[in-house]
Amino acid sequence: MKQLVKACRLGRLRYAPTWELQREIQNRLIEAKRAEPRRDLPHVMLLLEHEPVFTLGKSGDDQNVVWDSERRAREGVAFHRIDRGGDVTFHGPGQLVGYPILDLDRFFTDIHRYLRELEEAVIRVLARVDLEGGRVEGRTGVWIGPDSTGPERKLCALGVRCSRWVTMHGFALNVQPRLSFYEGIVPCGIVDRGVTSMALEAGRSLEMSRVMDWFETAFAEGFDCLVESLTGEAAWDWLSQFLGRPLDPEVYLLPDPVD
Repeated sequence: MKQLVKACRLGRLRYAPTWELQREIQNRLIEAKRAEPRRDLPHVMLLLEHEPVFTLGKSGDDQNVVWDSERRAREGVAFHRIDRGGDVTFHGPGQLVGYPILDLDRFFTDIHRYLRELEEAVIRVLARVDLEGGRVEGRTGVWIGPDSTGPERKLCALGVRCSRWVTMHGFALNVQPRLSFYEGIVPCGIVDRGVTSMALEAGRSLEMSRVMDWFETAFAEGFDCLVESLTGEAAWDWLSQFLGRPLDPEVYLLPDPVD
């Protein structure tokens, strides 16, 4: 029987409480797998957008955060030091952020393969708009180019954390964010390459829900699993049941769209 992954489309969320939500879901899966008898709960994938925020991973260099606290405040950008791998990255409106929280014991216990499968799912998404995504040796993520436009440009960043083979964090795919926010960091600590977006490369606007559809399909194919999608109130209700406590979406949701 194929593994079941519940994909919860949650809207535009504040970063800090969403980070705590990830950890709570991860702990729930760890507790279930360690129980006697073992309980195989559904895996969870959170699909969302964030407020403008810079996050710095455990191995990150503070010097790669270019904007100081005053500039970040003027630009409306939050900042968090977090527990994933990697350096500094940006999240914000127009970017698809995915947090697959999977028990890899039920898939495969190989974190490098896990990262490659996430990259492959994103590459398949890019193909939907006739973009040829690829990898750059020694650099995690998904890139486009080199081509007539220039050298490689990064479209998708990855950074994960794994505890007892249960994952958290994930990927950030630039669908159509405001790319000027990247002026505030050295993305992933890479100084010799830039960033881009699906919309910029495809030359047209893209609907976020359609990109989510494409990603869920590609993820299900790559991980050979069943993905069930939940949106809005249904997603929050299911997560409340999964965690055994009521969740108040207002704790997480941004009060107004940020464009």
